[in-house]
Amino acid sequence: MELKDKVAIVTGASQGIGRAISIALAKEGASVVLASRNEAKLEETAQIIKSNGGTSLKIRTDVSREAEVKNMVQKTLETFRTIDILVNNSGIAGPTARCEDVTLEEWEETMAVNLRGPFLCCKYVIPTLKAKKSGRIIHIGSISSKRPLQNRTPYTTSKMGLIGFNRTLAVELGPFNITVNLICPGATAGERLDNVMTTMGKALGKSYEEMAAAFKALSPLDRFVNAEDIANMVVYLASDKAKNITGQDINVCAGIIMY
Repeated sequence: MELKDKVAIVTGASQGIGRAISIALAKEGASVVLASRNEAKLEETAQIIKSNGGTSLKIRTDVSREAEVKNMVQKTLETFRTIDILVNNSGIAGPTARCEDVTLEEWEETMAVNLRGPFLCCKYVIPTLKAKKSGRIIHIGSISSKRPLQNRTPYTTSKMGLIGFNRTLAVELGPFNITVNLICPGATAGERLDNVMTTMGKALGKSYEEMAAAFKALSPLDRFVNAEDIANMVVYLASDKAKNITGQDINVCAGIIMY
């Protein structure tokens, strides 16, 4: 197993990409700390991992709240004594509206989860990684980290901000043998994408089917990606095979973005 005896924290582990990442890391031998605001769905993820013979620890965490992030890291260290991998996956879609119609509260909530959250998780995990002079930090961004998304200014701004955060951390932490990378998923099949397409369709006067066709048409392969595709890349970046990859923003998007 690629990650035997490693300890990984995955935020947003209750569903979708975060759940797939958590399951994949556990299958490769890692003990996985599952963090999310949704306790019921966290339990579902934990049960899947258990059924596969893996180890996990659930910690209800709102990554936008410093005290809760600090508590999550402390409980991880109390239970497993170390941390090897941090996957910053938590994120929200934010509002679908023209910039002038976005409320300040909507803007700030999106930034709090999508940018403050990764910052806080890194802030409290980094000291452990530095002390052991090894580790992996992996951010989950979006193809919107690199291209506009109409009527989604808060979301796109937050995901573009992650690229700057990712690259700067890679420079800061390189001397400590810590790699820092970001994955940019394309349109990923699942409940969240369905909700986004429905909401955007209403804003643009288009049906769900029209939006789905439009999203797929952006891909040379004419298809969505799956959560497992993202999870496979996380496992690779977390492994020793990727020890010389850092500061990168890697697309897993069926070719929608090629830069």
